[in-house]
Amino acid sequence: MTTINLFLLVTALASGLIAGLFYSYSCSVNPGLAGIPDAGYLTSVQSINRAILNPVFFFSFTGTLLLLPVSTYQHFGTGRFYWLLGATILYATGTFGVTMFGNVPLNNALDKINLANATAQELAGHRLRFEIPWNRLHTIRTCASVASFVLVLLACLATTDKH
Repeated sequence: MTTINLFLLVTALASGLIAGLFYSYSCSVNPGLAGIPDAGYLTSVQSINRAILNPVFFFSFTGTLLLLPVSTYQHFGTGRFYWLLGATILYATGTFGVTMFGNVPLNNALDKINLANATAQELAGHRLRFEIPWNRLHTIRTCASVASFVLVLLACLATTDKH
């Protein structure tokens, strides 16, 4: 196992972890939250948004953003290069970009809301402004992260022959 291949393996691991996180969230957390009343939904989402800001999440989320371009560069001129370039672009825009410029601003706006003093109508309005756009953005980043992971896996299987 070469250093470059070991680095690619770590890149695949980080990509898979973040794709799995977003996928599992789509399959379990979002459907579970959808059925609870507005106050419980908003309180739960605030709590989840605060809890996810931890080193383990940051390793896979930002680590993937750093690992992908380095792996791409390392494989320039090989059969792996274009798979990794596609994975990098897809992850940087569709996963990281959508999260930072879509989901995070919605999370920050929700975090500023004092739910304890909100009326039932206000809670319903807050949820309406948050849930639908956040879930749409989450679907985009989930698809992008899974597709990026698949491209990394294809790179792992591709030939390393020079073009």
